[in-house]
Amino acid sequence: MYPRIKDVKAQDDYKILLTFTNDELKIFDMKPYVNKGFFKQLKERSYFNTVKPFMDSIQWKNGQDLCPDTLYLDSQTA
Repeated sequence: MYPRIKDVKAQDDYKILLTFTNDELKIFDMKPYVNKGFFKQLKERSYFNTVKPFMDSIQWKNGQDLCPDTLYLDSQTA
């Protein structure tokens, strides 16, 4: 099993800074997601910035979330 999310902070240009349970810091690019279906609401910066850690992953208040394995595997080292 891959590390899980311990903390998340919204960054510029639709990126999020992730802290994993192994204390690794990684950056995940949300740009490919913000124009698609359920994620379109994330285009609004004030809403995008409300991302929070939730159940070992991340979530926005209207339920948008991503698999923690996807976040770990598809992110870049910060």
